[in-house]
Amino acid sequence: MQGKSLLIITGSMGAGKSSVLCEASDILARQSIVHAALDLDAFGFAHLPSGASNDAIMYRNFQCVCKNYAALGVRRFLVARAIEDRAALQCCREAVAAKSTMVCRLVANIGSMRRRVRRRESGVLQEQFVARVAKLNSILDGARLEDFSVNSDARSVTQIAHEMLFKAGWISQ
Repeated sequence: MQGKSLLIITGSMGAGKSSVLCEASDILARQSIVHAALDLDAFGFAHLPSGASNDAIMYRNFQCVCKNYAALGVRRFLVARAIEDRAALQCCREAVAAKSTMVCRLVANIGSMRRRVRRRESGVLQEQFVARVAKLNSILDGARLEDFSVNSDARSVTQIAHEMLFKAGWISQ
């Protein structure tokens, strides 16, 4: 493979990004396809001093990790993150130094995503996260950054991940 490839899994909260990321990584590993699977949000969990940007440090952390993987010969990067605008998409491309980028948007019914978030988030910000589902979904609708979408309602995570990898051209049927 020439250059680095980036496959971004985007979608609203509760669409299944993290679950599909892990399952897609397992599918790729079973086929001995070298890759790195990264949940981008994990690189920005912090409460920083006033004036510091969580997103800026998140992308810097992400870039460092990508360089480490690239030094080992990794050329495929699978990333989960709700990408809200072209600037965020460009930050991902630059962090990976990707020659090719595909964006897969996971879509689901708003009610399904809210239920998933309510089940997953049991802490003090639960209601804030549940309320963000529809707002984020609307932002993603307006941004239209995806190359293709995959429905994550009433399907197994394996089916969803397989369809995504196939549509991205990372695996054959």
